[in-house]
Amino acid sequence: MTITTLSSRELNQDVTRAKRAANSGPVFITDRGKPAHVLLSIEEYQRLTRQRRNIADSLAMPDVADIEFEPPRVTIGTQPADFS
Repeated sequence: MTITTLSSRELNQDVTRAKRAANSGPVFITDRGKPAHVLLSIEEYQRLTRQRRNIADSLAMPDVADIEFEPPRVTIGTQPADFS
């Protein structure tokens, strides 16, 4: 994987170069010398976002009924507020 860094000005002057570079790895786009954005290929973006599944998606998976999951019960106690 190749990491490319371009300034905002370089990106504006040669978008095609940035798109080609994104096929080989992330392209960091800087504003005033500091990283501000990252350009990724759609395949890389989809790969990264597929790994982060929320709990609702996980519970909706097929065969989820076969998974044993019994979290421990938690009792949350209350305390009177001290306004002194």
